[in-house]
Amino acid sequence: MSHHLLRDPDFGRLFAATALGQLGDRILFLALPLVAIAALHADEFQVGVLTAMTTAGSLLVGLPAGAWVDRMRKRSVMISTDLARALVLLTVPVAWWTGVLTLGWLYAVALLHGVLTVFFDVAYVSFLPHLVGRGRLVEGNAKLSAIRSVTSISGPALAGPLVGGVGAPATLLASSVGMALSGLLATGIRRQEERPGPEAGEHPRLAREIKEGLAFVIAHPTLRAIILGDALFNLSLVMYQTMLLVYLERVIGLESFGVGLILSGMGCGALLGALLAAKVSEWLGQGSVIWLAPLLTCPPTALMPLARPGGSLYVAAVGLAALSLGGVIRVVAQSSLQQALTPDPLLGRMNATARFVSWGGIPLGALLGGASGSLFGPTATLGIGAAGMTLSALPNVLSRPRARFAWPRRG
Repeated sequence: MSHHLLRDPDFGRLFAATALGQLGDRILFLALPLVAIAALHADEFQVGVLTAMTTAGSLLVGLPAGAWVDRMRKRSVMISTDLARALVLLTVPVAWWTGVLTLGWLYAVALLHGVLTVFFDVAYVSFLPHLVGRGRLVEGNAKLSAIRSVTSISGPALAGPLVGGVGAPATLLASSVGMALSGLLATGIRRQEERPGPEAGEHPRLAREIKEGLAFVIAHPTLRAIILGDALFNLSLVMYQTMLLVYLERVIGLESFGVGLILSGMGCGALLGALLAAKVSEWLGQGSVIWLAPLLTCPPTALMPLARPGGSLYVAAVGLAALSLGGVIRVVAQSSLQQALTPDPLLGRMNATARFVSWGGIPLGALLGGASGSLFGPTATLGIGAAGMTLSALPNVLSRPRARFAWPRRG
């Protein structure tokens, strides 16, 4: 029965909306830092500040976002935030064409876009159990991860030539259009959620609702270990990513097209991971996948700071593809496990709490990456990030005796 999920009209619309929204997001991932690096000549620390602004929304509104989303219909939140993000991104090419674009403008756009993304992501992850049912969460997450992986390939591959042809600021117009179309497609999803109760809009309940979500996650050993491991991984990954574009452009000497190809290679790894995720989770058990994936696929990222133009760069690019492969397999497993372990009324708050803790270190990671890049150079910073990502397996390894993880079934 699993192969019929894409034939469900509502899931099909969510699938298509995800494709367009993620395409816009992947173009943004490449184009926004390049606006700062190439168009505004930002230094390493300023690139780190821009990355921090992009993710600071998790700290600013991460916890209350879950309580607010639990009071609203998730589909409506997804539509409104997609359209709002499209408008925010549209201001960058407009400001560039009118000659008023500055780093401060980019910081403001990155911050506002990041705040809207917090609400979108919490609603998106919380909406899936309602749409597909709890019995099909791994399948639904795997299919959505697959289309996100396809856009991870096509997004940079499209963004590289666009940046080279029309410039990074104008490329953000494509990102804005993708998010706008995503929001419009989501309006076609017909399956109705239950309307929140009349008491859900009362302001005095907000603090108590946030505490309920926090208490649920902290008291659950499996959820707690997943989120702590995610926090260390994300902090280290962002340190790595903050200097990756700087390293590829300034140390290796790649043009925008070459950078896009490297990122597309990471997308190929992610696509393979999405295609394998359900089978790997079934064979090893979701809990085992969560700690094995980073332990096996993060160490190859240490090849990139050793690379130089030529063959060693291609080998290092394969290491980045391995990181993406393991990352998607892990995210599918842990997202499905988190959703399955959480009651419906707490889904928004659980996802927001998880995002607050696991993404809360991302702005710090961006600032640390920028500072480390300024002090030690991008090469050393990539090595530090690779080590941190590998160590992110520890919380889940240490929690195994207490958590009831499934193990491989043979025969």
